Amino acid sequence: MIKKFIYLEWKAFARSASFGKNLAMKILLGFLMIYFSLIFIGAGVGVFYALKKMNLDPLQTVNKFLIYYFLFDLVIRLLVQSIPVLNIKPLLVLPFKKSVIVHFSLGKTMLSFFNWVHALFFIPFSVVLILNGYDLIEIIFWHLAILSLVYINNFLNIILSNIDKLFVVFIGIILVLAGAQYYKLFDITTFTTPVFQGFYDIDGLFLIPVWVLAGLYLFTFKYFKKNLYLDAGLSVKQDIATTENLSWLNQFGTVGTFLKNDIKLIKRNKRSKTTIFLSVVFLFYGLLFFGNSSQPQVMQIFGGIFVSGGFLFVFGQFVPSWDSSYYQLMMTQNIPYRGYITSKWWLIVIATFVSTVLASFYLFYGWEVYLTIVVGAIYNIGVNSHLVLLGGAFTKTPIDLSSAGGAFGDKKAFNVSAMLLSLPKIFLPLLLYWLGLHFADKTVALALVATAGVLGLVFKEKVFSVIEKRYKIEKYSTISAYKQKN
Repeated sequence: MIKKFIYLEWKAFARSASFGKNLAMKILLGFLMIYFSLIFIGAGVGVFYALKKMNLDPLQTVNKFLIYYFLFDLVIRLLVQSIPVLNIKPLLVLPFKKSVIVHFSLGKTMLSFFNWVHALFFIPFSVVLILNGYDLIEIIFWHLAILSLVYINNFLNIILSNIDKLFVVFIGIILVLAGAQYYKLFDITTFTTPVFQGFYDIDGLFLIPVWVLAGLYLFTFKYFKKNLYLDAGLSVKQDIATTENLSWLNQFGTVGTFLKNDIKLIKRNKRSKTTIFLSVVFLFYGLLFFGNSSQPQVMQIFGGIFVSGGFLFVFGQFVPSWDSSYYQLMMTQNIPYRGYITSKWWLIVIATFVSTVLASFYLFYGWEVYLTIVVGAIYNIGVNSHLVLLGGAFTKTPIDLSSAGGAFGDKKAFNVSAMLLSLPKIFLPLLLYWLGLHFADKTVALALVATAGVLGLVFKEKVFSVIEKRYKIEKYSTISAYKQKN
């Protein structure tokens, strides 16, 4: 049965309308995996000798910072790691046991790169510890405990990605702990270091994370098996119908009609609502860069771009995929592409403006910091807004807005492909800012970035003509791709 599932997964991938894009992306991701694998292996060996030179105990020092390691790992998983999905609805009408379907899907997550890459650090590190006199049996027990925690993160990611309230609560806890640590209110490592060190010092303590992992797997299995049925677990949740008066947008003609549809889409669907939540989270992204003297100065514009452009990155990068469920119908209505593109652009501009106003609390760090955010907003409106709309013509991944509450539904607003497509939006402002700092000062650096944004606004109509032409070229391939599930 498992062999049959693997065969079906391969057929779904090979027959996809976007097979070429998927294959190219997987090749690129393969090189990235090799790159990070080599980094983890090197770190696993090198960290021991680096800590020895600093006259620190390698095992105790690593144990001290493991809490941050696992928290960071879980955050990365929540934002990037996709939950493997099967085409479940057709399977449920066939004589397949639900338990087999769930076990196979959970097993796919355990083989994820996000799990085994950690072994490339901890196995070399453990081997070096043993070669330098640490007890073999105790290191094996410590290693089992650490790997159990890695897989605990894996299943926490699955649970938090499918239960909205837990996701929000966990993000809140991380923000509180990080803030308390950053402002030196208390040191959480004081409480966690003895636990991690205990996996080596105390016999049998390693069994606790092992049993927690087993219990978490069982809980996850029962949760998805319980929700794995057509008439409730995979059906679209029906809410009480409500009407909204957005008639004031009619004065803007076709653009106003599209804006009304987008506002309703964002308000009525869990996945699109997530973009609003993440946009608010992005407002605090600058805390990592502003006021931190250890960061390279060029990274300040990086913070400015993300603080003001949260909505642009989490919503804009999926245009027109948000409309994939009725895109074919739209294309039969003789809808002008220019009006469609312009409405999306205005939605991004309005969200960027609101984010910039809300980010005014950064004036606490000084007017120069807030000016950096304003410059980042100008660049987002003038350049990045055009780039996300142009990229949308090539992003043919449909979004199932009803999948957020279903079993194994992937409702993430981030994925690796989208992240890679976002990289060009960051490199250009960083380059301009760096050139300004290198040959002049911060004022010139900000002026260069702002000028790029202003030029984008000046040539907006010409850029839109290029974008419109590309959408027309890609029209039928996009429709074909939206008929399939990737």
